[in-house]
Parts: sequence; structure tokens; C-alpha cells
Amino acid sequence: MINEKNEKSTNFIKAIIDKDIESNKYNNRVHTRFPPEPNGYLHIGHAKSICLNFGIAESYPGGKCNLRFDDTNPVKEEEEYVNSIINDIKWLGFDWEDRLFFASDYFQQMYEYALELIKKNKAFVDDSSAEEIRLSRGTLTKPGIESPYRNRTVVENLDLFKKMKKGEFPDGSKVLRAKIDMASGNINMRDPVMYRILHASHHRTGNKWCIYPTYDWAHGLEDSIESITHSICTLEFEDHRPLYDWFLDQLGIYHPQQIEFARLNLNYTIMSKRKLLRLVTEKYVNGWDDPRMPTLAGFRRKGFTPESIRDFAERIGVAKSDNVVDYALLEHCLREDLNTRALRAMVVLNPLKVIIENYPEDKVEEMEAENNPEDQNAGKRIIHFSNEIYIEREDFITDPPKKWFRLSPGMEVRLKHGYYITCTNVIYDKSSGEIKELRCKYDPNSKGGWTDDGRKVKGTLHWVSAKHAIDAEIRLYDHLFLKENPEDASEGKDFIENLNPDSLQILKNAKAEPSLINAKPGQNCQFLRQGYFVADLKDFSKEKLVFNRTTGLRDTWARIVRSQDV
Repeated sequence: MINEKNEKSTNFIKAIIDKDIESNKYNNRVHTRFPPEPNGYLHIGHAKSICLNFGIAESYPGGKCNLRFDDTNPVKEEEEYVNSIINDIKWLGFDWEDRLFFASDYFQQMYEYALELIKKNKAFVDDSSAEEIRLSRGTLTKPGIESPYRNRTVVENLDLFKKMKKGEFPDGSKVLRAKIDMASGNINMRDPVMYRILHASHHRTGNKWCIYPTYDWAHGLEDSIESITHSICTLEFEDHRPLYDWFLDQLGIYHPQQIEFARLNLNYTIMSKRKLLRLVTEKYVNGWDDPRMPTLAGFRRKGFTPESIRDFAERIGVAKSDNVVDYALLEHCLREDLNTRALRAMVVLNPLKVIIENYPEDKVEEMEAENNPEDQNAGKRIIHFSNEIYIEREDFITDPPKKWFRLSPGMEVRLKHGYYITCTNVIYDKSSGEIKELRCKYDPNSKGGWTDDGRKVKGTLHWVSAKHAIDAEIRLYDHLFLKENPEDASEGKDFIENLNPDSLQILKNAKAEPSLINAKPGQNCQFLRQGYFVADLKDFSKEKLVFNRTTGLRDTWARIVRSQDV
């Protein structure tokens, strides 16, 4: 019986699963897995796979999804990565219950399976070097060349493989290879390596093993051992599927069904863990959780919410062909979420002092401001008004162009939640010639931003009281890369050439309203007229307010959609 929640399949993967349920292929079971390698932090591309695998399991009665680490390479794997991956998946809101597994849980079973293939004369120990094996594989148009060690006897192969396990040979001196077909049109079937010698300590098994399974040997076995029904992979594994099937067929063990989908490609972004690691190790960014990084830790620190990322994954869907998704869609999903939850506040990023000359120096008024106009339950807060305030330096100009509605000499503007003010004088710094401060007058009858005479004031500015403002550090993040395709580099150059030198701008003299001293690390806010910001998860404190810009207020994606509808 098809899942009632998904009577009509929403993508081709669910269509396959629905058909399998109808035919009772797996006794009405739906059991998926997310199998990361613990050799780096998860990125936004992994989020698509996480949401897909866990989401599919959630959408079917009794569905399950395992979290399994493919920890088959001790040289590149670290416990730090394991912990970060666990935290990221929990942050996204998914639960694997008691089904946390590791490939290393199955090392003994995989070893016994390898012995079984050797006994069937389907695997052999090869003394060829890695370079010799590479050169003998052939090309897409030229068959490979059989190894001179391919015809070793079963007895000899068993003896050598057991000695490999005991640590009697140095790294790289021998490998175990499957004996399939060196003339196969699929290069993956040309006697692939199953085991290599690595005298390296494993993050879970220590020094128990000195031979480690390759990803291709381990991958299908893990799914089989865990009785996975649908092994959902990205497209690059499509050509590997015949190899996984061959291993399972030769061993005569349980067969999951592998289904491939297109991985996520996002403009202005790279997804290669190897290249992301280079950005970290060569100090182009400040760690894996740098808000410019496409890692989930980076997105979290930048202020993205798990709800917005899950919404994004749902909107882009799954397909069988590669395409590039516009980063603007991800930001659109974020704005839709933050608009209803982020508390509003006023922060002046580049302050210019304004002295209101006709406002009493010793007077302070309390103004009431709503915390979120989209949420009536968010309540209100008190902001203070005095004769000295800060406005944005860019909100004033001495010689305004047409349709300038912000402040200029003689022009009247509205202060949000405050009064109307008019600029009467400009004070310059004698040494630099820059504007030092403004002198203004206010209309006492315009409290709250309107007057009885109904005169129209088009410009509205945000501001903070200079006597009550608290200092804040604001980090303005932009795309890490200048080009939509970071790999589009000059001849002889690579993606590093396209790094954006202005991807981070730090403002150390911002002025914030006092309510923000009560923010918590990770709290989302909307700074009026500026954008969405978040209290930094690491550096924010009551003693030092640090906010990261999450995204601007302007919704590029919505504008793109509207233009397409015209």
C-alpha cells in the first residue's frame, strides 16, 4: 500500500520507492542511510543528501534512516570531523535514534568476505605499485593489461593476504584486488583494489588493523550488512553500481537498490572537501566554521536557520541531471524564515553624530517600539531619545541629487519611532575636512513619526541615542568568490585566483541600541534598514557585542521570479 502521506510521488526517487512498496519488494520496508566520510566538515551539498535520506524515511510509516560513517581511511579521518557531523545533523533536526554505525564496525566481516572471494578465485594479492596499477588500467577506448600477479594460486593469495593483515609487509608493497575483467568497458570493473596496507592509527580501532578496505569495496557491503533498502547516492556513483552489484552477487548476500541523483551545485561556491580543506589550512578563511564557508557550521555561524536550509532542500528537489542553483534562492528561503522570527533593533554601522539643538540637554524620553511587526506575540521594547543621536553617515549628503529622501541641509526626515528633524548646520573637522557632526532641530509635535497637519515626509532613518548607545563590532560578510563559477580561472591558475578580497569587512565602531546587550550567541536579529544579523556564536558577549551579517533585506530571488512572470 502506498504511503497515504505521499499518495502522489513528489520525485523520481519516491516513485521508485512507491513501486517497491506496491510490489512488496522489501516487505514494505523503507530503510535509507546517510554515509559521510569523517574527513571534513559537512557542507550545503551534504544538507541536500541529509534532508533527502532522512526526509524519505520520515515520509513512510516505519521508515528508518541510519547515520553511518565511512571511516575506511585513517590517514584523513579525525574524531573532530565525526563530532561536527553529528552536531550538524542534529542541528538540522534529524534523528537516527539508536542507529549510529561506522564502517569500522564491520572491518572483521569485510575481511572475512575478502577471504571468501579469494577462496572463490575472485580476488588476488598484487605486488604492483600504485603507479603500475594506474598505467595498466587502460583508457575508455583501450583495454587494461592484466597484472603479472593475477594468476597466483588461491593458497598463495590466502597466505599473502593473511600476512598483510598481520603487518608483515610495508605500506604500498601489496594490495588485494578483485579479479573481474581488465577489458571491461567500465573502468571500475578492471580488477579494482579492495585492500591496501596502511600502518596508521585509526580513530576508533587504534592499531588493530594495518590493512584498510577501499571505499568501493566497503560501500556496498555496509548497505548490505545494515539491510538498507534504498541506497541513495549522487550521480558520480552510477558507474560504480555494477561493481557493488558484482561484489554482492559473488558473495551471495543481501542486495540493496542503489538510486542516483544529481548533487547540489551552488553558484559562488565550491563543494570539494579537498579544496575547502585547502582554504582552511592555508588560512584563506578562519576555520571550517568561518561564515564565508559553505559548511553547515559556517552557515550556522552566519545566522542561517535549520528551517531555511530544509526549506531550500525541499524547493530545489531532486533530479537526474546536474544543474547550478542560484545562491539567491537559498537567501530567499532564509529571509522568509527570519522575517517572522527575527527581533528588530536599530544599529548604526558608520555613525555620524547629530545634535538636536532645540531638544533639552537633560531630557530623555522613552519610546515604544515593536520587536517584530510580523509577530504580535513578540512584544515591544523601550528605546531612548535624547538631544544627541547617531545616524548613518551615508544617510546625509550636502548636495543631494533628485529623489534624495534622506537627510541634507534644510531637508526634513522622520526618525523611526521618534520625531521629525531638519538639518540646520554642518560642522566639519578642521584638520581632515570631513563632516564631524550635524546640527538639527526637531518638531515637538511629530512624536511617533507623524503630525496633525498631515505633511508628507518621505525619508525615514534609523538612529540610536548617543547617550545610551553601546559599542558593537559588525562583520559584513560577502561571497567568498568573485565569480559565479569559482573554477573559472586563468590558465595556470586555480580557484584561489577568484577569492574575493572584500569578502569580510569589519566595522569596529558601530553603535547599537541597548536592548542588544541581552542577545544570546546565535540569536537572529533584523537591523532596521540594514539586513539580518546574528550574534556571533564564538565571540559575542555582554562585554563585546559581535554581530555577523547574515543577509541583506533586498530579496534578489523574489525579483528574479517576478521578472520571469512578466
